[in-house]
This record gives sequence, structure tokens and C-alpha cells, in this order.
Amino acid sequence: MTRMRSRKLQSAIALTLSGMAALFGLFWLGFILWDVLKHGTAAVNWALFTEDPVPPGTEGGGLRNAFVGQLMITGTATLIGVPMGVLGGTFLAEYARGRAISRFISILADIMVSVPSIVIGTFVYAVMVKPVKHFSGWAGAVALAMIMIPVVMRTTEDMLSLVPWRLREAAFALGAPYYKVIVQVVYRQASVGVFTGILLSIARVAGETAPLLFTSFNNAFFATDMGKPIASLTVTVFQYATGPFDEWKAQAWAASLVITIFILAITIIGRGIIRWKYGNK
Repeated sequence: MTRMRSRKLQSAIALTLSGMAALFGLFWLGFILWDVLKHGTAAVNWALFTEDPVPPGTEGGGLRNAFVGQLMITGTATLIGVPMGVLGGTFLAEYARGRAISRFISILADIMVSVPSIVIGTFVYAVMVKPVKHFSGWAGAVALAMIMIPVVMRTTEDMLSLVPWRLREAAFALGAPYYKVIVQVVYRQASVGVFTGILLSIARVAGETAPLLFTSFNNAFFATDMGKPIASLTVTVFQYATGPFDEWKAQAWAASLVITIFILAITIIGRGIIRWKYGNK
């Protein structure tokens, strides 16, 4: 009885401490979201999305160039990083299962996930920016893609590894080749987890600033040429938030709110598509 009471006491203490830690984290998360919502809502208007920046100290203007540039860079990075990450995770989970190379690549991917984004930015700067002597949107997209690939790869590997091998054997018994088993059986079962990893990678790069400072840099004018410096929302927020003008700070709050809503919308829409296509999992 004494030992049982001791265990119950320890369990209650652990539960209390865990609950307090969760509430502490939720409090600061809610505080940050409320602060962004309070300051950002006041500055959001139609001109923010349809007009380009005006000269410093002048009222009005918007961030159309930054919104378009951010979508171009992030979209290109997604087109590069997601297929490579999914295919890499598929190789590790299916074709290299149990091999030494699979463990080696998984360890490297874990290291890459932990590498500061500024290190990746400087690497891409040395490889793609310095040789041509100018910044470019392509360099920014490659930097963000390098951040996305290990996240998608490790998530895909983990999710595919959780699919029971008996499902593969059942498909093999029906005469299906391995690639069809992966596409029509394994991917279907792991779709929610894989898609979650993709969303996490997009959410991570959507708020990255340091890699873009070294690669795409920024552009005060509207530009869609990925071969030249191009504006991005995160770099613009950084510059405006540290600037001396109140108009800049207000637009920085508005842009931060838009980024937050964008990530939330992607998550909700993605979950809705998966529920509609594959049903509850």
C-alpha cells in the first residue's frame, strides 16, 4: 500500500508539472497570436495586397511585390523540395530498409534538420550567388528547398515504415509490382503523415528570413524575374520592423498576420482534402 501511494503521488506530481508546462507554453503561444492579431488587423487593407511600396516616410503603399515574391520563392522551393524529400524517404523506407546506407542517410537528414538556416543560406550564397556575383530568386528557392528536403524525407520514411508489411505482401500476392504497391497501397495508408510532414516543411520555410538575406536578398520594386534579386515577405518584415517609420512597422505587423493566417489555411485545407479523398484515419 505504501508503494502504491508513493507511485500515485509521483504520478500526480508528474501530471501536475506536465500540465503546468503545457499551460505555460499555450499561454505564450496565445499571447503571441493575440499580439499579432491585435496589431496586424489594424493595418490590413486592400492596398497592402495591390500596391507596391512607396518612398520611406510616405503614407500609403503596400507590399504587393513582397507577397508575389514570397509566393514565387516558396512555391518553387516546394516544387523542388517536396518531390525529392518524398522520393528520398521512399527509398530509405522501401528499397534501403534495414541497410547501413539507410541509417547513414537518416542520421545525415536528422543533422540537416538541426542545422541553423543561416548556415544553409551561406552555403547557397557560396555556391549560387558568389560565382555569378548577384543575388537571385532561384538561389533563395534552392536554400528553402534544402531546408524542406530533410524534414519531408524523415517524415516520409517514418510514416512509410509504420505501414504493416502484411499489406505489401497482400498486394504482391495479387501480382502487383513493387512500384504500384508503394503508390496505391503504402502511400495511401501513410498519406496523412506524409502530408503533415509536407505542411510542416512549408510552415518552416514560410517564416525563414536568414537564408533569403544571403540568396534572394530583397527588391523594393515589383519583380518577377527569378534570375535577379526579388522581394520576399519575411525579409521585408525584418527590414520594416527594424526601420524608423511607423508606417513600416504597421505593415510589418500586417504581413506577419498574413503569414500566420496563410499557414493556418494551408493546414486546414490540406486536412480537409485528405478527409474528402481518403476518409477518416
